[in-house]
Amino acid sequence: MEQTIGFLEQFPYLTALITFTIGLITMPFVLNFAKSRNMVVRPNKRTSHTGSVPNIGGLNIFASLMLIFIIMLIGGKMRPPFFIGFCLIFIIGFIDDRLVLSAYWKIVGETLCAFFLIYFADIRITSLYGIFGIYELHPMISYALSYLAYMVIINALNLIDGVDGLASGLSILYFLFFGIWFLLAGITYYSVICFAVIGSLTVFFLYNVFGSSKRKIFMGDSGSLMLGYIISATVIIFLEKNKIPTDSILYFPNAPVTVLTVIFIPIFDVFRVSITRLKNKKSVLAADKNHIHHLLLRLGMSHKQVTFLLLAITLVYFFIAIVLKDYSLWVQLFIILLIGCMIIFIIWKFINIKNQKQNNETLN
Repeated sequence: MEQTIGFLEQFPYLTALITFTIGLITMPFVLNFAKSRNMVVRPNKRTSHTGSVPNIGGLNIFASLMLIFIIMLIGGKMRPPFFIGFCLIFIIGFIDDRLVLSAYWKIVGETLCAFFLIYFADIRITSLYGIFGIYELHPMISYALSYLAYMVIINALNLIDGVDGLASGLSILYFLFFGIWFLLAGITYYSVICFAVIGSLTVFFLYNVFGSSKRKIFMGDSGSLMLGYIISATVIIFLEKNKIPTDSILYFPNAPVTVLTVIFIPIFDVFRVSITRLKNKKSVLAADKNHIHHLLLRLGMSHKQVTFLLLAITLVYFFIAIVLKDYSLWVQLFIILLIGCMIIFIIWKFINIKNQKQNNETLN
């Protein structure tokens, strides 16, 4: 086992090939299983697809990750509570895909998994890295802040999963960013996990975005919640590894803002939508079609166009995170928020122009 783990840590990018191969083999079985058990989602007022599509893509992602995760677990490179939480969040998402849990019960389930990740596995934020002059946090504040970050990330990714390939495509980019950083920083056991997820997600992405009507599959909450769980852990570990200043070129002095920049699209979107709902005197948990991907669809863009546009914007944010890493925290924060607001302003401007044009055509 030690030799296997040593090999994986020496060539962590090969784990992507392993999980990709497993996922490619298991996907036809998952599709047949979903269709035979009627585990499909049909068009409704909040969806934009046609026909009945299996919605348990998370099952294939989960299955393709298990071999690498179990190897890391047995070899002592993965904390058992993290693995338990990973399995639980998948089960909760899978149940939600079948029974459609209320927002309350989803939060309860997510909170349960947070205990395994933050308290039992002790993967938590322990420092504010000098923001407002605060460094080490009191344990209770550390747990609370870690839980808040976890809930924001896991639900932001869940809510952004509205068009083909968006949640999986964004996640591939996130794990690629952090996986390469861990690899270059010599933290290879975390890099193994990141590349393993990339391989499993790539199979799903291909089926979800480019699959024919008979081979198409959706991620479902079993997938998006599971990815949010792993991304939360990855983000926190990245923060913890950067809290001690070094002279290394890999050191990010304002790691919290770096993280926000890297995963900006879903985080900014969930806060923007929540503020809009509160402004309109609606519950922040109320469902609507005001997310950024919905706005882009209203402009007449296809699913693929929306996905690849937002992936391209994310790559721009990666560039900003790297180039501005040594600048003032507030300068970085101002720039990324300004760009985000400009993007939303431009989208709404085009929507208003389109609506005005349609109204004029109707009057004529």
